[in-house]
Amino acid sequence: MEGTFGSYTDKTRVLDIKPLRTLKPVFPSGNQAPPFVCAPPFGPFPPGFSSFYPFSSSSQSHTPDLNQAQHQHQPQNNRTEPSLVTPLRTFRSPPPPPPEPTSNGGGDVAVETEGITVKRKIPRKRTPIAQNPNFESGITVDQKENGDRKLVTSVLMRFDALRRRFSQLEDAKESVTGIIKRPDLKAGSTCMSRGVRTNTKKRTGVVSGLEIGDVFFFRFEMCLVGLHSPSMAGIDYLVVKGGGGGEEAEEEPIATSIVSSGYYDNEEGDPDVLVYTGQGGNADKDKQSSDQKLERGNLALEKSLVRHSPVRVIRGLKEASQSAKIYIYDGLYDVKESWVEKGKSGHNTFKYKLVRAPGQPPAFASWTEIQKWKKGLPSRGGLILTDLTSGVESVGVSLVNEVDAENGPPYFTYSTTVSYSESSFKLTQPSYGCECGGSCKPGNLNCHCIRKNGGDFPYSGNGVLVSRKPMVHECSPACLCPGCKNKVTQMGVKLKLEVFKTVNRGWGLRSWDPIRAGSFICIYAGEARDKSKLQQQTMANDDYTFDTTRVYTPFRWNYEPALADEDASEEMSEEPELPLPLVVSAKNVGNVARFMNHSCSPNVFWQPVSYENNGQLFLHVAFFAISHIPPMTELTYDYGVTRTSGSQVGNTLCGKKKCFCGSEFCRGSFG
Repeated sequence: MEGTFGSYTDKTRVLDIKPLRTLKPVFPSGNQAPPFVCAPPFGPFPPGFSSFYPFSSSSQSHTPDLNQAQHQHQPQNNRTEPSLVTPLRTFRSPPPPPPEPTSNGGGDVAVETEGITVKRKIPRKRTPIAQNPNFESGITVDQKENGDRKLVTSVLMRFDALRRRFSQLEDAKESVTGIIKRPDLKAGSTCMSRGVRTNTKKRTGVVSGLEIGDVFFFRFEMCLVGLHSPSMAGIDYLVVKGGGGGEEAEEEPIATSIVSSGYYDNEEGDPDVLVYTGQGGNADKDKQSSDQKLERGNLALEKSLVRHSPVRVIRGLKEASQSAKIYIYDGLYDVKESWVEKGKSGHNTFKYKLVRAPGQPPAFASWTEIQKWKKGLPSRGGLILTDLTSGVESVGVSLVNEVDAENGPPYFTYSTTVSYSESSFKLTQPSYGCECGGSCKPGNLNCHCIRKNGGDFPYSGNGVLVSRKPMVHECSPACLCPGCKNKVTQMGVKLKLEVFKTVNRGWGLRSWDPIRAGSFICIYAGEARDKSKLQQQTMANDDYTFDTTRVYTPFRWNYEPALADEDASEEMSEEPELPLPLVVSAKNVGNVARFMNHSCSPNVFWQPVSYENNGQLFLHVAFFAISHIPPMTELTYDYGVTRTSGSQVGNTLCGKKKCFCGSEFCRGSFG
């Protein structure tokens, strides 16, 4: 080859080569026979031949009309000049639409363009939820950024009320389709998009309105109150200026909170020390397919170690009595050490040793201690009786005194039912349950049980009360449905309860188990009386009386129809409606409910429940959790104020007895 010497090629030599399109086309002579017949692009064409794409006429091609007109008016002797046709590359098929970005879970997306993968940062897309013009969150901009205890409690109650409603609707669909969805995710997304949230300003350390020991049954709850923002990731962090300071200092992440959910091989033997495994490496419960990298959350924990920045720790646990994982906020921890070690799959994993800051109230430590009590090693301190019910309840109730030398409350007969001695409770038209044969289905108005509750089950599938109602109608014992879900309060106590001696309010009641909002606790067992037949003196001498006619401080617990995109005119009343005044005395005969103390800021509320059996109306008072209740938290309800006291001054309720509840909103008296 010219310009090539041996194995050397002279690449500096430039060849004078013209593009093919500038060369003059050469056509065969007319006397040349087929198949070598050829014609210029714009004719003339021999008989039987026509123009070909892209040189066809305007009706057959994409060649501009102007170019075609110019060639049609050119002299015949100029037809062999270079054509002014549109290049073939302009007639390519339109390019395919750009591929959808593929997220890698952290905000970066990979987009493939002409065979090259380019990473770029784009905002995470979320499916928008239509705004209801009739809904107002009632939370100001400042409150969204920084909350308090009252607001945090309100946000969590509103979320769970909405979740229970969505769960009720999904239960109805499930009975038809068999498809189970996640009402907690739907409720969380709705609350986020409509401003039902607080503490959106990310921060390290303490979050206003959150208390150590708070429990959560859903990850979304932690997002809504600013405790831990990611709904999936275990490490939350924020980006701050580097330690060098100044305008040109590089930004770096520091950890704000972590969730130890048990999916990694975290060491949790010591309640005050947590050895936490970093994130990444495509880790799951059984294996890690690659080495973890010092980035994102892992880097944030490393920077928190260097900066001595405290990290909020949330512990995830699986309770035997609960069907899902429960999370408990365990307070602030300091990152003390970090190292790399081989994981179970042989790949490198990051390890971080976190130590709980001193002086904080116990949370996870109390939980682990309870697990030891349940196993009997060691036994509960201050234990007087392992079961004061003597086996009447399916779950034993402990009796404990760690305050003084009193051996227990005065004697009474333990009972799990309400006895009715008055003829007022006889039904004139008794019913004998439904005739569904299988299971009662929501919306089936032919079912007697469903029709009395307005077409819906009052409880979700896991036995949680959906809404406060004037009256909840449960199925009769004569109902033959197998595994009936509408007999919650008839099934007895399911929680591990403890009667304990308080410092200044006598005996109280609490639970070893965490209690989910809306969960049934117990009924008020005892002797039911018609108040109109009781003497006021008899009631005044009975400290174990529940009176349904008292005035109770109103509060909102049900879901907001506008938040659930429902008609607000169909909002359900939360005021109880009983067929007759009812008083239940537990002085001589009763159950654990007789030990629940009064509070002006209670965590338990009462709900009238009825069912029919053998021609008689069984009417009782059932207690449900207002919000999630951590273990070993005293259970309290509002005793109300007697109407006949005549002691109402303005909007203030004044009772006959002094209140020692210690609440920030204590009204000073009750009863």
